[in-house]
Amino acid sequence: MSTKWLWMTAADLGRGIDAGKIHPMELTEAFLDAIASHEHGARIYSRTTPRRARSMAIAAADRARSGQRIGLLDGVPISWKDLFDAAGAPCEAGSALLAGRVPQTDAEVLRVATAQGLVCLGKTHMSELAFSGLGLNPVTATPPNVNDPGAVPGGSSSGAAASVAFGLAPAGIGSDTGGSVRIPAAWNDLVGLKTTSGRLPLAGVVPLCEKFDTIGPLARCVEDCTLLLAAMEGGRPADLTGSSLKGARFLVLETLALDGLREGPAAGFDGAVDRLARAGARVETGKIPEVIEAMALAPVLFTAEAYGIWRDTIEQASGKMYPRILDRFRSGAEFRAVDYVAAWRRLGELRRIWAQKTAQFDAVILPTAPNLPPDAARLMQDDAYYVTENLLALRNTRIGNMFGLCALTLPTGHPSCGISLMAGPGQEERLLRSGAAAERALG
Repeated sequence: MSTKWLWMTAADLGRGIDAGKIHPMELTEAFLDAIASHEHGARIYSRTTPRRARSMAIAAADRARSGQRIGLLDGVPISWKDLFDAAGAPCEAGSALLAGRVPQTDAEVLRVATAQGLVCLGKTHMSELAFSGLGLNPVTATPPNVNDPGAVPGGSSSGAAASVAFGLAPAGIGSDTGGSVRIPAAWNDLVGLKTTSGRLPLAGVVPLCEKFDTIGPLARCVEDCTLLLAAMEGGRPADLTGSSLKGARFLVLETLALDGLREGPAAGFDGAVDRLARAGARVETGKIPEVIEAMALAPVLFTAEAYGIWRDTIEQASGKMYPRILDRFRSGAEFRAVDYVAAWRRLGELRRIWAQKTAQFDAVILPTAPNLPPDAARLMQDDAYYVTENLLALRNTRIGNMFGLCALTLPTGHPSCGISLMAGPGQEERLLRSGAAAERALG
């Protein structure tokens, strides 16, 4: 076994298996051992699935030996956020409300990924029921932040990000309803892909807001995200060869996205934009006033649906919940059905306007998060600080969710500062090609 495997990309591990230099079983054991011995292993993983992982690794080794590998990631182990059902393993979505819940079948994306040869290492911690962008969870565990031991990691896919950032998985699968892949990816210097709503099936995924819930990977590079998307679909990955920024048109979104940027995210974003331009991208700035109206619709659309899904479960045992998450859910009760229906109708109109105004651009770009990871201890003690930092963390990423876009966050070189590229619905392949070129420019 080699400790260097813990820090390699998923694609490079797959190439090592293909070349006969890495044995899938040894690779899986290396990660299982690393998780078990790591000082933060129990804060990152809610549980490992060693029997399942070893069985899958043995099958992958047999395919490699006989020259019948399914794809480049066949035999590569990854982590799964603890809202994806895995047959026979507890799936509790970071909440005591679901303690002891053991599904009997895999989530559809896990089933497909398994059929593509990916090895499931286990389940990672998350914000309670995925309803926070901070990653703070006093009910189960708060994973660490790779850049600041006193800060939160971002959420809700907090453990997924930490599993990669701390070398306990080459990649992780998370979910994104308002920024839950992109925020922890950015705050831990990773690449994170938010897919278009409906692109990947949600069957067997514990819901938050089903009309906004999406699934996406967190990884060390764009190539890994590309391969993981294909593995969860059972399809062919986008071809990244020859991708270039020469001739690309990017729009820096001025409306709301640049308001109140903290010093670090501002410096990271400005430096990244400059490097993209020097690499050949045509970068323009512009306002899209409809963003303000769309974002004003978010409270009724998100909280009303979330509380509608979870009301009965919550109100039967509300004392088991972290009070701040409970309050967010209960805020959905104040909206009327007519408000909800009207908001969705208006959002549809705003989405059409956005599509018209951005059609000529390869991507709309913005800072992934306006703030740096907040202090965990202060979040626990200061209600106002918690509310302010959570809403600010989610502000920019939620724009992508409200307009139904796919989005990719990349590290900027400034710790915990990401830059996001957003493209139209279903344009993941185009976005990933732009992201691969941007990744090279950003170094």
